[in-house]
Amino acid sequence: MAIVETKGLTKVYGTGETAVTALDAVDLSLDPGEFVAVMGPSGCGKSTLLNLVGGLDTPTSGTVTIDGREISQLSDDEITRLRRERIGFVFQFFNLIPVLSAVENAALPLILDRGGSARAAAKAEEWLERVGLEDRRANRPDQLSGGQQQRVAVARALVTEPALVLADEPTGNLDSKSSEEIATLLRQVSSEWGRAILMVTHDPRIAAHADRIVFMRDGRIVDDTKIAGAESARDAMERVGLL
Repeated sequence: MAIVETKGLTKVYGTGETAVTALDAVDLSLDPGEFVAVMGPSGCGKSTLLNLVGGLDTPTSGTVTIDGREISQLSDDEITRLRRERIGFVFQFFNLIPVLSAVENAALPLILDRGGSARAAAKAEEWLERVGLEDRRANRPDQLSGGQQQRVAVARALVTEPALVLADEPTGNLDSKSSEEIATLLRQVSSEWGRAILMVTHDPRIAAHADRIVFMRDGRIVDDTKIAGAESARDAMERVGLL
């Protein structure tokens, strides 16, 4: 069964002559452990898609189903719990709390879910070790490089053992070396740790780490291609006019 499935997913902002269709009848599915990159020009609906799948916004029409549950049928409390337990989020600007250490930042989702602080810290340390930051667990964000901060953010996204990770331009604030390291880490999250990843990116080098690239234009999916590395990613981007 697909971890995520959207059917006819549509989002319209405004009404009448000022209405803007940000997402137009999008059908998409992700299987467990699948890594899908979403690409397209600015304003094509990439971030809107991510927000709707994550339950951060509500569709005008159509459905989003996660783990077999249509999220429009859930109460606000149930959607909040679904996000905490089944979805991890990774953002462009890390969103770490400056006064907290790496392990405290990584543990936050468990603490917010009323988990015991000792259990939360132990789980956070486990994930910091997996992402290669076991020796930096006591450091605050200002004592870490950008790439290290994003690794903390990945650990935070995974600490609740979610089935799905939503990543919005996760390398957009990093240099090329750190970007490649984070993309490789996300590949590991998918292939070794079995999490489905839906990632928005503008960078073809980062998209090349995915299993599929979904191309969007004017709120629609115009191409959905399985890839096998950088060369096939470039071929797909040329075909849809992104290169």
